[in-house]
Amino acid sequence: MKPSLHAHAPFGRQTGQLEYCLANGINLELFFSAEVLDTLDRGEVGELALTLKGAGLETTIHAPFIDLNPGAVDPGIRAASRHRIVQVFQVAQQLRPRVIVVHPGYDDLHYGENRSVWLKNSVEFWQEFVPLAREMGTLLAVENIYEKEPSTIKALLDAVDDPSFRHCFDVGHWNMFTTVSLEEWFGQLGSYIVESHIHDNHGQRDEHLPVGEGGIDFARFFSLLRSHAPSAVWTIEAHSRELLQRALTGIQPYAGDSAPLS
Repeated sequence: MKPSLHAHAPFGRQTGQLEYCLANGINLELFFSAEVLDTLDRGEVGELALTLKGAGLETTIHAPFIDLNPGAVDPGIRAASRHRIVQVFQVAQQLRPRVIVVHPGYDDLHYGENRSVWLKNSVEFWQEFVPLAREMGTLLAVENIYEKEPSTIKALLDAVDDPSFRHCFDVGHWNMFTTVSLEEWFGQLGSYIVESHIHDNHGQRDEHLPVGEGGIDFARFFSLLRSHAPSAVWTIEAHSRELLQRALTGIQPYAGDSAPLS
């Protein structure tokens, strides 16, 4: 199965990415914020689903993440997180995405001494949604954010132990927080990767630059991605239409014939 190239676009916020992707036949990763989910017009979602299907375009979904944590010690935070993921699955019933990307909510600073509690809560949380994803024919993919190395995500994936619960590798986040090489990360989690978020930075902040405009060794990254996860979705995370256009140009030397732009 060949990689599928997607472009990140916020639903319900006029930034130009969504319209550009539809006009140019580019697969979409749709981000649904909490505010959008609370005010969503299901008819609009249904129309978009028909448009995408008619154009033969694939969809992935990025779930909301700000303030949320499925493994939180506070049960109120877990309840709020559950509410948002329930809303995401309602949208997914219409869009039928290939992947739903979620954030784990873990970082060493907050959970260093409570890692086992966070892991237990996270496993229980996702065990509710994994069967729903399986029935829908979609995959849940946990994205690395602040993780310095892959052991926490691997522990979560191993504990849930389901082929519908996998990993989204964000190379930009890896470049900011990592204490391990790309080879080590792929060595531990490469077989779990079903999607990768692709953007560049200089290692200090989440700049979301086009490929080649920061400091990431993309030749090495794409070689590992193709080797370990040849059918993974490639998602360009650009936060404006201008950046998306530059990102499409920047990724082209690595895409070749395996990840067409449309």
